[in-house]
Amino acid sequence: MSAMLLAEALFMAAASLARRRPERRYRAEPLGAEDGEDEESGLLGYPMVLVQIPMFNEREVYKLSIGAACGLSWPSDRVIVQVLDDSTDPMVKDLVELECMLWAKKGKNVKYEVRNNRKGYKAGALKEGMLHAYVQQCDFLAVFDADFQPEADFLIRTIPYLARNPQIALVQARWEFVNPNECLMTRIQKMTLDYHFKVEQEAGSTTFAFFGFNGTAGVWRISAIKEAGGWDDRTTVEDMDLAVRAGLKGWKFVYVGDVKVKSELPSSLKAYRRQQHRWTCGAANLFRKTGKEILLTKEVSFWRKLYLLYSFFFVRKVVAHVVPFMLYCVVIPLSVLIPEVTIPAWGVVYIPTTITLLYAIRNPSSIHFIPFWILYENVMSFHRTKATFIGLLEFGSVNEWVVTEKLGNSSKTEPVPQILKRPRYRFWDRWTMSEVLFSVFLFACATYNLVQGPDLYFIYIYLQAITFLIVGTGFCGTSNS
Repeated sequence: MSAMLLAEALFMAAASLARRRPERRYRAEPLGAEDGEDEESGLLGYPMVLVQIPMFNEREVYKLSIGAACGLSWPSDRVIVQVLDDSTDPMVKDLVELECMLWAKKGKNVKYEVRNNRKGYKAGALKEGMLHAYVQQCDFLAVFDADFQPEADFLIRTIPYLARNPQIALVQARWEFVNPNECLMTRIQKMTLDYHFKVEQEAGSTTFAFFGFNGTAGVWRISAIKEAGGWDDRTTVEDMDLAVRAGLKGWKFVYVGDVKVKSELPSSLKAYRRQQHRWTCGAANLFRKTGKEILLTKEVSFWRKLYLLYSFFFVRKVVAHVVPFMLYCVVIPLSVLIPEVTIPAWGVVYIPTTITLLYAIRNPSSIHFIPFWILYENVMSFHRTKATFIGLLEFGSVNEWVVTEKLGNSSKTEPVPQILKRPRYRFWDRWTMSEVLFSVFLFACATYNLVQGPDLYFIYIYLQAITFLIVGTGFCGTSNS
């Protein structure tokens, strides 16, 4: 599996480095009223765009997202901003509705929509939002989560790809972060997500014109959504689910890395764990549910089906999570207890070093954080491995959905006075015993290797044990009062 990861990393690195800019592969001239009727797409001037903003008790960020959506540079009579509010807090609902009314008074076409229940969570809200009569006049759909703030020219730079290329279903923009330097944990998250966008999304867009929709900061062709069957809540990754189904219908996707949308990284460990569980478990569960469908479809080529099954799902959504934990946190520590076991150098040194260098090359400004990134990602692989098997085997928490906590632009907020920073829980309530116990296991293996072993594995194992202990005792990320 390590060799599979290396081959995949080399393939994606080569594909992303050899990319052709999207505007060189597709028509992307700006739209204007003077364009008149487009012969290929049949769209007149500026097409009608629906902007959906799903929300759930987003007290800290609702103004940011609604304001950014209403500030998009697009003819006001050609865009509808639809706020889908599933909030259960009456005060938050009143605040969001008031914000929508204020923008409506300024001449913006804002629709405030609520549901009687939260069935299907985000997917359910998006699906019900598409049922309103006014949506029928829209050609394209832009989706932004509550903490995302698109620049004013977002639609101007993305819609032309869809309007001028009828084979394209999705244009995905890149995420930019407002709080990457808040703590070491957010810096590591930025490194991981930067690699995802710079390499994984770019490689998929360049080679097979397919990648997983990131659930936000993207624009869809509404006819493609309908052809693919619409939003579905069968997993917790409704965005990836829709992308796979649209991809199997032969639609193409384009990643535009030059278009960036501001968002917020989770700064608390609890929020980050839940986010990673939802993403990892949902992807594995989707693999289980769509594997047969991908294999039997006749609408796409054999190579695209192979890419979906092997590269997109098996290697990236299963192997990539299992290998860091099983090899670096289980096999290597256990090997020091059994002198007869020898792990080849290519598995312990050469392959990991090569993969790490491939990550570092695409994150030159963060290269000095690589050691911390390795140790922390190995700890998170513990949770991702559990989530992967929960998704594959459909255990109890497979459809668990907890909205990621958001704090607004926390890097610019005023510091809370020390007198207000009172812990909500007792200190041991934030402990995760599975990680604490695993750190004890690693400390024991490292100590045995220090005393009895002929090699120097104990240096790495001690560092990994300390990282497990730090994360397990909750001294990671920020603590919110």
